[in-house]
Amino acid sequence: MTEIEQELRRTASADDPLPDLSGPAASARLLDVAYATLDSPLGPLLVATTPRGLIRLAYLDHADEDAVLEHLAVAVSPRIMAAPRRLDEPRRELDEYFAGRRKRFGLPVDWGLTRGFARRILQATAKIPYGATATYKQMAAQAGSPRASRAAGNALGSNPIPIVVPCHRILHSGGGLGGYTGGLEKKRLLLGVEGYSTLKQP
Repeated sequence: MTEIEQELRRTASADDPLPDLSGPAASARLLDVAYATLDSPLGPLLVATTPRGLIRLAYLDHADEDAVLEHLAVAVSPRIMAAPRRLDEPRRELDEYFAGRRKRFGLPVDWGLTRGFARRILQATAKIPYGATATYKQMAAQAGSPRASRAAGNALGSNPIPIVVPCHRILHSGGGLGGYTGGLEKKRLLLGVEGYSTLKQP
């Protein structure tokens, strides 16, 4: 819970539940990062956006919510607030994806948590279409460093926006799963959603 939310909750009485203040806060330019926690087939997710787009999607069974928010406060802005209504579109698109009704996310992405080579790797990964896979070596080559497969793996392992930036579509050259920040079971599930048995490498 952020400092703003703690103070608002402290001053609210039991008979006066805390209203949704994200609209007024945004209008007053007091809200830079809006977040919500969502349920999914992969477990609870924390999803955060800025005015530029989706900046963070975290698996809360692998990351502590307070730690994720603290990192956002330091790396982006301390003006963070839980604002579920502002996350309606990411929630809808994720629900459609898991239900097999969405093959491409339409959400704008804020790349602010990425830099340099890692950003180039992730931006190339974002272009891999539903129903396709690529290898770590291919992604390194697309980012301009064909011999940097290990560095590509590290960049993918630190992907701040999994699922939407589909690092689960990156496999070892021999077809092995490789690693995944949320654990291999999640990678298998995501590939299964996309019809893993018929996936082709570009």
